[in-house]
Amino acid sequence: MLVRKLVVGPYASNCYIAGSEATKEGMIIDPGADAKEILRAVDKLGLTIKLIVLTHRHPDHVGAAAQVKEATGAGMAAHAECARYLPQSPSYVYESSFEAAPKADRILKEDDNIDVGGLHFTVLHTPGHTPCGISIYGEGHVFTGDTLFNYGIGRYDLIDGDYDSLINGIKTKLLTLPPETIVHPGHGPDSTIATEIRANPFLR
Repeated sequence: MLVRKLVVGPYASNCYIAGSEATKEGMIIDPGADAKEILRAVDKLGLTIKLIVLTHRHPDHVGAAAQVKEATGAGMAAHAECARYLPQSPSYVYESSFEAAPKADRILKEDDNIDVGGLHFTVLHTPGHTPCGISIYGEGHVFTGDTLFNYGIGRYDLIDGDYDSLINGIKTKLLTLPPETIVHPGHGPDSTIATEIRANPFLR
């Protein structure tokens, strides 16, 4: 599996492009800003994007979704709680680099399957940072949005944040994954489940 990380926008959000080397089909996770940069990376990888997945609704993770969707023709998927806010009101977009995200084409829920180009992923509902937070697990990788970071956890002091839900989701749905699973967070460097179990100070 090909995985390319792009750090985009003023909040240094991670956008991921994941695709099959065999079929050259892929998906984009959290196109937060800098649509042109994302699309250039897709072209360099030689991928056809079949799906755009949003891990949660915050503008720094969805701010380029409209442009990327228009350019690729891909469908867009989000959890039902996220889809309630889409298309976003322009007043919710507070940076010039962000654009209101469009309506979701596919509504995701716990244990749904995402199949792209022969790659297989499962949706894990991991709320707490937002009620709509999801993580995408498959092929030895998990994309955790703003739920779990390298030696950190997502903020829970924002609107609709909930500490208990955040910790419960991390411990019951993420830390139970195989220890060698590579963690791709919404900000910062990659990690592994084993590393977070052993050394994340917020999870002791």
